[in-house]
Amino acid sequence: MMNVKEKLIVEIERLDKAPYREILCYPRPENEELKKRISELKRLRVRALEFQGSKNVSGIPVLGKGCVGIVVAAYLEDEEKVALKIRRIDADRANMRHEAEMLEMANSINVGPRLLGYTDNFLLMEYIDGKLFPEWLEETNNKNLIKKVLYGFLKQCFMLDQIGLDHGELSNASKHLIVNSKNKPFILDFETASTKRKSANLTSLTQFLFIRKPLAEKIAEKIGEIDRQNLIEALKSYKREKTRENFEKVLKVCNLAFSL
Repeated sequence: MMNVKEKLIVEIERLDKAPYREILCYPRPENEELKKRISELKRLRVRALEFQGSKNVSGIPVLGKGCVGIVVAAYLEDEEKVALKIRRIDADRANMRHEAEMLEMANSINVGPRLLGYTDNFLLMEYIDGKLFPEWLEETNNKNLIKKVLYGFLKQCFMLDQIGLDHGELSNASKHLIVNSKNKPFILDFETASTKRKSANLTSLTQFLFIRKPLAEKIAEKIGEIDRQNLIEALKSYKREKTRENFEKVLKVCNLAFSL
C-alpha cells in the first residue's frame, strides 16, 4: 500500500493493469467497460493519471471517494494538471451529464472549479491546489483573512441562490469547501445539485459555519462570537425573501459586513 504522501503518475497505456483498472472501473472491473473508459479518457486528451491523496482505493491513494465517483489528479496532453472524477460502476446514475450541467451553471457565475469536459463516465475539472476549509482554518490565525474567506463562501451561496441552483450538501459542507494556495475559496462537488428544488445554499452553509458544532466554535475562537439568535432571525428573513438587503443583514450579524 502506498503512503498518502507518495505520488505515482501512470500513463494511460498502463491503466488496464491492476490495481489501476480497479480504480477506473470501481468496484467491479470488466474488460469491455475498461476499454470503453480508456477510449473516453483519450477523447478528453488525458495523458496520465496521478495517484495521491488522503483516500484509498485498492491500496492506491486518491483525492476523493464517494457514492458516485472517485476523484484523482490527471495530466492532459499539453501537461495541464486537472481533476478527474470517475463514475463508479455501481453509481446511482448512468452518466455524468447532470453533474456537468450543474457545474457549468455554477461556472456561469464564477462558482466552482471550471468544467473542462465530460463523457458518460468522466468529469474533467480545474485542479484546485488547496486545503479543505476545516484544515485551512486550523492552520490560519489571520482574523481578517478568515473573515474574507468566509465572506467569499457566503457570497457564492447567495449567487447560487439568485440563479436557483441548490448545491444540496452544504448543511454538512466539510468536504465541499476548499481554500486554494492563494486563499481563494471554492465550493466543490455539484453531483446532487438541482434547479428543481428550492435553493437553500446560504441558509444551509451559514448554519453549518456559524451555528453547528464543532466548526462554529472553532470559527468563533478565530474571529469572535456572534449572536446566534440574531443570526437565526436574519436567516428566517432571508429564507422568506432572498434579497441583497437580507443577505447583507446575515453578513452583518456574522461580522462580515466589512467586506461589502
